[in-house]
Amino acid sequence: MRLAIITTHPIQYYAPVFKLLAEQMDVKVFYTWGTQAQEKFDPGFGKTITWDIPLLEGYPYEWVKNTAPDPGSHHFKGIVNPELINQINTWQAEAILVYGWAYDSHLKVIRHFKNKLPLYFRGDSTLLDIKKGPKQALRSVFLRWVYNHINHAFYVGSNNKAYFKKYGLKDGQLSFAPHAIDNNRFAANSTDEAAKIRSGLGIKPNDVLVLFAGKLEEKKSPQLLLDAFLTLNMPNTHLLFVGNGILEIALKTNASKSNNVHFITFQNQSAMPAIYQACNLFCLPSQGPGETWGLAVNEAMAAGKPVLVSDKCGCAANLVIPGVTGQIFEAANFADITTKLHLLIKDRARLAILGGNAKEKIAAWSFNNQAAAILNTINNTHAN
Repeated sequence: MRLAIITTHPIQYYAPVFKLLAEQMDVKVFYTWGTQAQEKFDPGFGKTITWDIPLLEGYPYEWVKNTAPDPGSHHFKGIVNPELINQINTWQAEAILVYGWAYDSHLKVIRHFKNKLPLYFRGDSTLLDIKKGPKQALRSVFLRWVYNHINHAFYVGSNNKAYFKKYGLKDGQLSFAPHAIDNNRFAANSTDEAAKIRSGLGIKPNDVLVLFAGKLEEKKSPQLLLDAFLTLNMPNTHLLFVGNGILEIALKTNASKSNNVHFITFQNQSAMPAIYQACNLFCLPSQGPGETWGLAVNEAMAAGKPVLVSDKCGCAANLVIPGVTGQIFEAANFADITTKLHLLIKDRARLAILGGNAKEKIAAWSFNNQAAAILNTINNTHAN
């Protein structure tokens, strides 16, 4: 079985899966953003990002020339590859796995190969942000048309499965392939580095540290978390924002009244395990739209930390068991996040127990299980 994988650019959440697949079958990854994707400007962080962990090792790949005037994964016309179909044919693919349809070339691949080769699909969209109306009705018709081209889809969690089923895919066309991160890397002991981070911020060993890590943007609602934290005004508790973004200046201004709110600029992948291990609680307060999962939650849980997330995070339904691995609050609800935050941070010993539960819960959400689901589905389908 020769599997062509179509995706925009190297990502730390996918490359390890490609490597695992390459150990078991003949694969080639076609990166459609082009070589410029290796070092790209991220508007959310407001800077050029180059990941500091290897993302191109252990599997075959090709860069596909991208002729888009404004290249990138932020819009449909940002991925335009006139030679992509020819490259897939030249490689003599026997099946195709497409990551995301909402790009010019990806949709063309899906349309071109329908009924010619088995078409597999992976995406993580949900129904969490749907608003009823004429536009949504038209979109529903369009999405049913798109997914009518797909033979089989791999869903990342229950919210994603509900999305695929709404737009026409049947249970027999769906397989669970869990959203995953490198659990081992985030679980590896970083105690010394974590202690240095805390001491560098003036946080005592027995103080409670709440962490937000990500883009400082409206979608993530960092201001809501800050407001809740400042309202509680609890002694021996701290809040740390790690990242950059359009809200950074406003957040720093609003936090200036407290000595217990801290900021660290964007940190690359190799630094993040220690960041997570330095905290006692991780919070992702996103209001959306578009928080389809929230893989930072996986990372925090792998580091042994409980989580507080909004119900607009796609991962909440699967990963967050209230009172066991953390808490879920209603997005944009100030009273609810404040209540849940207080419930968690008032008991430091309880946080440690919840963190242990979180680490145990996330163990099954692994690259190995994701790759196995993809491999088994494709092999079984091909055998039939």
